[in-house]
Amino acid sequence: MKKKAWSGRFKESTDKHVEEFNASIGFDKRLFSHDIRGSIAHASLLVRAGILKEAEAKRIIAGLKEVEKEIAAGKLKLTPELEDIHMAVESRLTEKIGPLGGKLHTGRSRNDQVAVDIRLYLKDEIFEVLNLVHGFKRALVEVAGKNLDVIMPGYTHLQRAQPVLFSHHLLAYYEMFKRDTGRLLDCLERMDEMPLGAGALAGSPYPLDRKYGARLLGFARVTENSLDSVSDRDFIIEFLSAASIIMTHFSRLSEEIILWSSQEFGFIELSDAFSTGSSIMPQKKNPDVAELSRGKAGRVYGHLVSLLAMMKSLPLAYNKDMQEDKEPLFDTVDTLKIVLKVYGPMLGSMKVNSEKMLAATGAGFLNATDAADYLVRKGMPFREAHEVAGRAVGYCIGRNKTLEGLDIMEWKALSPLFGDDIKAAVSIKRSLGARKVYGGTALETVKKRLKTVRKEVEGGCC
Repeated sequence: MKKKAWSGRFKESTDKHVEEFNASIGFDKRLFSHDIRGSIAHASLLVRAGILKEAEAKRIIAGLKEVEKEIAAGKLKLTPELEDIHMAVESRLTEKIGPLGGKLHTGRSRNDQVAVDIRLYLKDEIFEVLNLVHGFKRALVEVAGKNLDVIMPGYTHLQRAQPVLFSHHLLAYYEMFKRDTGRLLDCLERMDEMPLGAGALAGSPYPLDRKYGARLLGFARVTENSLDSVSDRDFIIEFLSAASIIMTHFSRLSEEIILWSSQEFGFIELSDAFSTGSSIMPQKKNPDVAELSRGKAGRVYGHLVSLLAMMKSLPLAYNKDMQEDKEPLFDTVDTLKIVLKVYGPMLGSMKVNSEKMLAATGAGFLNATDAADYLVRKGMPFREAHEVAGRAVGYCIGRNKTLEGLDIMEWKALSPLFGDDIKAAVSIKRSLGARKVYGGTALETVKKRLKTVRKEVEGGCC
């Protein structure tokens, strides 16, 4: 059994079950490359501080790079007795280069070491997630462009409300994911601080040039308080919050994909490549990608709540509870990335049934507000016009008619202000075309917005 780095004060060996319970190497091993990056930078700081000779640092750095290759190739056995990836790297380094490896930890603690590792890891992952979100936004824009003039019912309370363009509906999600991009960038800006040099909690007693270390590791700045540097994980919580909002948006879109692909709606058909079947019902074609995405949203929410609950009562500075930050973070990153990777291609391959969508606007009196607006333009107060249009809907329901199907005498019986042009005023296309206000669903308005967002997605990420 390997000797613990902290064993000097202890007379008894660690209980086997405690060793397994305490170890984090089973999951924090994915930080190995970030841990080695941080260690290489720390070696350079030790040279600058006069603690290591240049030749010693070169041997240490060469040894660290060899350890990195061994871990990447799966040649280094990572066991619970090594506790965590930091001890595993240091132990293997010492095996390779001798007692010199023991000098590397001078002036630092695992507390600031892990804080560096997790920030380096999360910075890398946020950049990858940003690229994936950008790709998904591009997919939304492409599908909207291909279906620019397709008309569908817009809904409130899941009841047919007013006609909208399908492209306008999709671009609503574009706006949501655009804000998600902003949240990720905000998170990245706030977490771009280097904690190396904070030590266990009070700072290092050695003259480490922390700003130089920040430059080596690509951080924008250094942390300002040693206690804060090692004792908070708010940057992880912020990322999990942003991830949860992204998953909320996917969950909402998924719900609509599931509804639209049902026989009851029939608005879209998903590609076979992004659907699954039933083990017992041969006719089934299930929207599993959308359903899993909807379900995985709850999983990510759980990770956010887990971190909030973990941190809520911790006194300064580091506590072992904080080891529990990694599994929720890693799983959130993995979940978010796979949803982003699969969703865009699914949307791009689906078939849109424009005829079914348009037919759905013919029932439900989606043009009732247009009848009221017609009367408003004739000088009637909107509240009175709303009541007249409501009576028109009631009249149609009692006679199994649509507003478009009423003749002029029926309209005039409802109000003398209705003229021969009322039929044109309540047509679905007229209803759409009238909504030219900035951000509205009129075709010319959506065309302008689509032109703008195309430039945004073609201009590169973020």
